[in-house]
Amino acid sequence: MNFNSIFEKKYPIIGMVHLKPLPGSPKYVGDLDSIVKSAVKDAKNLESGGVDGILVENIGDTPYFKDPSSPEMVSSFTKILLEVKDAVSLPLGVNVLRNGAKTALALAYVSGCKFIRVNVLIEAYLTDQGIIEGNSAELLRYRRCLNAENIAIFADIRVKHAAPLAVRSVSDSASDALERGGADALIVTGRRTGMPPSAEEIVELKAVGPTLIGSGLSETNLEELLPLADGAIVGTYFKESDISSPVSLERVKKFMNKVAKLRTEK
Repeated sequence: MNFNSIFEKKYPIIGMVHLKPLPGSPKYVGDLDSIVKSAVKDAKNLESGGVDGILVENIGDTPYFKDPSSPEMVSSFTKILLEVKDAVSLPLGVNVLRNGAKTALALAYVSGCKFIRVNVLIEAYLTDQGIIEGNSAELLRYRRCLNAENIAIFADIRVKHAAPLAVRSVSDSASDALERGGADALIVTGRRTGMPPSAEEIVELKAVGPTLIGSGLSETNLEELLPLADGAIVGTYFKESDISSPVSLERVKKFMNKVAKLRTEK
């Protein structure tokens, strides 16, 4: 899958739909319909604001399993994705936290999504869920089994909220993710949600392959950081207040107006 075949515009911006706690998670409040409505509303605001794609993520399901696949979560997530897909026309993606790559692929396949995000595709990381090992061998075979090579894999390199068990250069990790892990694009983040990566990290990954900024992009730093990458995933900055609040249509529009100006510059 060619990254550029999913997004037509320069510097594509993927907006986040952060799901409220799903059935089976400790914080689920027992009202699936309200979760669906909230997700659809956020997706519509993102599309109206001008983003180029949407990534749906079960951020409310803390604490996360390493590789979640419970039937109540999967069926609920499927319902939400189908409702969102009916509501908007943008390319959709799936991320199942913490590292449910095969589950994400199955969800994407059934619901017609274009890409998935995988936090740990290769190597091994120490996380708040314990040690998570890369799953590229299983994931790529599963994708072949489903005949789903049209679903792209966006892979985090040095994923946030984690530490690598063996420290190598970022470029070596990125090269292995592309050449040996089967990634179609790379994601670079800061250390925690809402924190941006450094310019140096973005440049190092971009030299290896298609690179998305995966956290911390805002109106104040997008002119500096976005031109260094191929695009970005934006979540926290689009919210009305904190990460658990709804998407602000006004904030999305203001941000995307600045992106539009960058796209016209040589």
